[in-house]
Formats: sequence, C-alpha cells, structure tokens
Amino acid sequence: MIGQGADWQEEAAAAYAAAESLSEGRGWPERHTGPVIRRRGQVQSGTTDQRLLDSRESTDWVHSDPWRVLRIQSEFVEGFGALAELGPAVSVFGSARTPVDSREYDSGVRIGRALAEAGLAVITGGGPGAMEAANKGALEAGGVSVGLGIELPFEQGLNPYVDIGVNFRYFFVRKTMFVKYARGFVVLPGGFGTLDELFEALTLVQTKKVTRFPIVLFGSDYWGGLATWIRKTLVAEGKASAADLELFHVTDDVDDAVERVTKESA
Repeated sequence: MIGQGADWQEEAAAAYAAAESLSEGRGWPERHTGPVIRRRGQVQSGTTDQRLLDSRESTDWVHSDPWRVLRIQSEFVEGFGALAELGPAVSVFGSARTPVDSREYDSGVRIGRALAEAGLAVITGGGPGAMEAANKGALEAGGVSVGLGIELPFEQGLNPYVDIGVNFRYFFVRKTMFVKYARGFVVLPGGFGTLDELFEALTLVQTKKVTRFPIVLFGSDYWGGLATWIRKTLVAEGKASAADLELFHVTDDVDDAVERVTKESA
C-alpha cells in the first residue's frame, strides 16, 4: 500500500512504473494512451496531459501540417456558422482595382442594389473596387451585404459597406463559401482572381459537382473576347462541348443580369 507521507507522489509514480514495465508478466513494457496501445520500443515517456501542459516544448508544431488541418477546419466552421442563416444570396465577383469613378464601379453599385431589391443578399470578396461597389449597392438598398476577405501579402481589409465579414487564410475555404451560399454568380470585369473564381464555378457546374446555377458575365466589351475564344477554340477543337456554352450568359443590362440569377436559381 502506498504511504501517506509527503513523498506519496513519488511512491505512486514508482508503483505505476513497476506495474507497466512488465505488463501482466508478458515480458515487455506496455502503456495505454487513450485508445492507443504502445509496447516495447514504442512506449513514450510521460503522459499525454504532461506533454500538453509542458510549455518548455518546441513550438515548431504551430507550423506543422496537422495544425494547419485544424486551422482549415476552424475556417470552415466559422464560415458555415456565419453564413448558415443568410438566406438566398448571389456572389458578385470583380476586380479590386476598379476605380470608384468608373463606369464599371457604377455598374457594380446598380447590380448590388438590384439584387438587394430582389430580396437577395450580396456576397463579394469584401475588398475595394468592384467588390466594394456591389456591397455599397446592397447596403444602400437595405439588403444584406457580405464580404469574404482573404489574407494577402499586401493589406486589403474589408470595405466599409460590409455588414457580415469573414476573413480567411485559405483561398479554397473562401471559394467554398462563395459557392455553398450563392444561388448564382454575377462576374464583373476582373483579373486573375476573378478568372480563377469564374472558371472554378464553370468547372463545378459542368462536372455537376454543384446543382446548376446561373453564371452571368457582365460587360460584353470585356468578356466578349473570352466568350469567342471558348466558342472558336475550346469548343471548335473538342476541348469543351457546344452545350458548355450554355453555362454562362454575357450581358450589359443590369435587369437582364438580375433576372437571370433570380429566375434560374428559383
């Protein structure tokens, strides 16, 4: 029996070590760590709690893949939690470099306003330019204005017209939110980021990874060349089918764009 003196903890540790050193007379050390059983050379010193609470350990784990997996999981949880009760929405993409005094910015404001008036929340990347324009239009019309930001080497931040904002570390988590909570996409003129979002959406619809929803390219002068290339090169050379041309619609009319994403997504 373990003594009751001041050194009872040492006695208990010694008794435990003796008990586990030769488990049930098998002739090898054995330790149970939660559901895991370790024997012989795989037995680890100390307990799981001890390793958890030991602040003297290396902090390299912060940059390890298992820890990144937990961060990715937490971003999904935060995104789902923030947007689950959003209601019907449309994602609006476009360049962060669109000038405030440009025709494209004005188009973004009008599209955001029209979507809000149609009872739809507006989701953007939360940045400046075309994204800010759509958020501004939605806010001014009394709609719900959402911004999904992203960590970049240069500071961007969420524009002041965002009502619900979520910042992400990982592009693929952010893009999941764009698709999961949208009934359609309106794509304003933009650069590589906009093209990335556009072609991911086209691919998801084409491969039936998501239920079909409308994709509207706003601005025929800007998107006309891309549409022609898809038709005369991709389709003509058999890299895509003629039916894929129906996956998107090019327009210059705000009412037409809003009607497309509201009618087809209903």
